[in-house]
Amino acid sequence: MEALVVQLTRQLTATFFDDVFKSILGAGQSIARVVTAPINRIANACDVAGVLERRRLAARMRRRARQMQRPHGRGLFGSLSELT
Repeated sequence: MEALVVQLTRQLTATFFDDVFKSILGAGQSIARVVTAPINRIANACDVAGVLERRRLAARMRRRARQMQRPHGRGLFGSLSELT
């Protein structure tokens, strides 16, 4: 019983630290987006040939292709959705 409590405690602390780490990363990304917004606006205004938009479109297509390659089953019972 004691081993189960120790295992559960370790799992909870690992989950807590993962959540804290992800929230710090998310806050950092938000701050970076706010700081670089004026630079992005200037870059978009100067993009007369449409190079930036083509790069964004290509990145979006690569991302979508990667998502299509991933298995759709997620979690413990994710593969059961194929049976219904």
